[in-house]
Amino acid sequence: MITLSSAALPQVESPDLQTPDYDLAGRQVGIVHFGVGGFHRAHQALYLDRLFNAGHPPQWAVCGVGLMPGDAAMRDALTPQDGLYTLVAKAPDGTREARVVGSIAEYLYAPDDPAAVLERLTDPAVRIVSLTVTEGGYNYNPSTGEFQHSTPAIAADLTADFSRAELQSQGVWPRGGPDQETVEAPPQFPATMFGFVVEALRRRRAQGIPAFTVLSCDNVRGNGDLARRVITAYAERKDNQSHEEQLAGWIAEHVAFPNTMVDRITPVTSEEDRAMVRRDYGIDDAWPVVSEDFLQWVVEDHFPAGRPAFEEAGAQLVADVEPYELMKLRLLNCSHQAIAYLGLLLGYTYAHEAVQDEQLAGFTRRHYMDGEASPTVPEVPGIDLEAYKDQLMARFGNEYVRDTLARLAAESSDRIPTWLVPVIRENLVAGRDVSVSAAIVASWARYAEGSGEKGEQWPVVDRLREQVMAAAARHDEDILAFLRDQELFGDLVEHRAFAEPYEKALVTLREQGARALLDNMVTER
Repeated sequence: MITLSSAALPQVESPDLQTPDYDLAGRQVGIVHFGVGGFHRAHQALYLDRLFNAGHPPQWAVCGVGLMPGDAAMRDALTPQDGLYTLVAKAPDGTREARVVGSIAEYLYAPDDPAAVLERLTDPAVRIVSLTVTEGGYNYNPSTGEFQHSTPAIAADLTADFSRAELQSQGVWPRGGPDQETVEAPPQFPATMFGFVVEALRRRRAQGIPAFTVLSCDNVRGNGDLARRVITAYAERKDNQSHEEQLAGWIAEHVAFPNTMVDRITPVTSEEDRAMVRRDYGIDDAWPVVSEDFLQWVVEDHFPAGRPAFEEAGAQLVADVEPYELMKLRLLNCSHQAIAYLGLLLGYTYAHEAVQDEQLAGFTRRHYMDGEASPTVPEVPGIDLEAYKDQLMARFGNEYVRDTLARLAAESSDRIPTWLVPVIRENLVAGRDVSVSAAIVASWARYAEGSGEKGEQWPVVDRLREQVMAAAARHDEDILAFLRDQELFGDLVEHRAFAEPYEKALVTLREQGARALLDNMVTER
């Protein structure tokens, strides 16, 4: 048994474990990534590792940045391991592909040393800043699309003066000597992704350093366009509050925000996963990653500052990502929501158990995918949509991945409005049926009541937990209370074609249960 680190790699004995075939000491940071979690390490970091193993110089290695209190755990896991971790991809037939990934050269936990994060972001060698900050990390109202500048952390960054922090980085602050009777206030540093990105761009402009590209890898339609909109909105607000030379216009002119579609099912790492890596590969890894074997990345080819040869590692570089992202968001992501709440209400724990339920599988595949999602998906170049949907069901049924329904049901207030509500609205405009989508939303509302059909209690993990649970608690007095949240649903409650099947589904779920709802919906169609 070895403890994972670059020095220990020569001691790896397992023939089933691939290790980096490049000089780890020669890694150079070219990408700063906000939000290093399981998905980033199973996806973008893997593409880079493939490139480096294929002989490309490791000049595009990653510096990971953590902002949230929970990110300290990633710092504690990756730093002693020199950024290395084990990635195990599991196929539906039980076969595995395991490797040690070495593309993350550095990890910075911003609260420890925000100046170091700004210094890295200002480094001319950094030409891409990538993001997996989740749907909620873009800090916008999904119903209106507006940037929410009053969020406490954002408001604090907007009103902060980062000039002293810049002086400190230049060795100019603090002014004076130790005999001073009064000491200046300490430098202020950003705390949010917006604050760091915009302040770094301000410094790069001031120093004549070209702008980096901002590469969103989150499950949001037009993720690059969204990143552009919210980051520019932050910069505009910062310009107005600081009364300095306008930066927002410079960002709009010089910073590229390519759109992407990302896909790989990556569950939360469990203690069983850690034990499996120790047992089967002889490695003590503080935070390995387990994923499915399927992998896809479609990227808009717009990188004025340069990019790695992603296409040589299996990515698709295209001119228009939208057909691919609509296919993925509306068929995969929304279908995950279809099985999540109903699966939990039926008493299942894992995604593969839920899709083994014939009624729930039929509800998802035939009634949602075929009936309501597919009419909103445009033709996708090179994709057989029927085969894609069949493949999705097979992926959901991969029992070796052990993806939990609890993970799929988390952060629903970021997911349902972003993924499913656009499907509902498009179908309403076209005069098409939305009763299946209404049932999915109703199953979320029933789940948000916080207890199952047998009285079991479950945690509702959501950034708007109190808000959605408070709405669900009013169902006895107002069956449409959950749907009246305009932040989440806009005016959907006013559309009878949606509100009526939603009410019918929710009443059935509350009075008869999830099985009765599936019985009714599958029988009626």
